[in-house]
Amino acid sequence: MNKRELVGRVAARTKQEEDDVAEVVDEVIRVISTSVARGEKVVLSGFGTFYRRSRARRVARNIWANEALPLPAANVPAFRPGKPFREAVVRRRRRAAASPTSAPRR
Repeated sequence: MNKRELVGRVAARTKQEEDDVAEVVDEVIRVISTSVARGEKVVLSGFGTFYRRSRARRVARNIWANEALPLPAANVPAFRPGKPFREAVVRRRRRAAASPTSAPRR
């Protein structure tokens, strides 16, 4: 699902105009992004936590040239799913595995 499909589904469920829902979704994304960039955690209870993670300096490898590439330390965005979200995904996966006619989705 992409952002346009998300907006469409939320608009249909809430009976709101798609333009209004799109503005809210854009603003939520903007607030989460700027907060995490400042080092703040954004906790959406039952869904998960967005936060900034520090990645240490490391050496990667260019496999085509077979040479080492030093990478500097960096801050990267991270997400830790909340328990209800994680359990919903696990339940969905177990139901799909138990059904012999359904192929797993990727």
